[in-house]
Amino acid sequence: MAAANMKDLEKRMQGALDALKHEFAGLRTGRAHVSLLDSVMVESYGAQMPIIQIATVSAPEPRSLSVQVWDKSNVKAAEKGIRNAGLGLNPVVDGTTVRVPIPELTEERRADLAKVAGTYSENAKIAIRNVRRHGMDDAKKAEKDGEVSKDELKKSEDEIQKLTDDYVASADSLLSEKQAEIMQV
Repeated sequence: MAAANMKDLEKRMQGALDALKHEFAGLRTGRAHVSLLDSVMVESYGAQMPIIQIATVSAPEPRSLSVQVWDKSNVKAAEKGIRNAGLGLNPVVDGTTVRVPIPELTEERRADLAKVAGTYSENAKIAIRNVRRHGMDDAKKAEKDGEVSKDELKKSEDEIQKLTDDYVASADSLLSEKQAEIMQV
């Protein structure tokens, strides 16, 4: 298998890990983090848009977020979007700023979030294994078409498997870190 194809497989596997990191960033851990509101959609100017397109989100304290809305007419929409995002947050309007206190997580909620993190990780590993399957299929097709020898096929399959193992291990490592962060009291 050509080195360029291995680079493509690696890029696609990295994409699955990047998506996992993004999903993990949206999981609440009891500490304020600006990415917590990345998934919040707001009804503004007649369309649904991410909150970051109408406001600046900052974390002035470890237990609160501050959403500075640029247009005063969008303050109520931002508050409603945060309240309805399913994050368990209760925003408070203060002029053109929406303050979002981050409540303590209960032990039960921490366990639920740890399970959600596990689901995200499993989805990422499935995506990585799907990339592996495509790579293996391409390698077998190349051998069948006479483009590579059986030895080259075996070498390619070993490289693809090693790459897959490395990325799956990275996903497991990210999951362990995130679950430890979630369960931390």
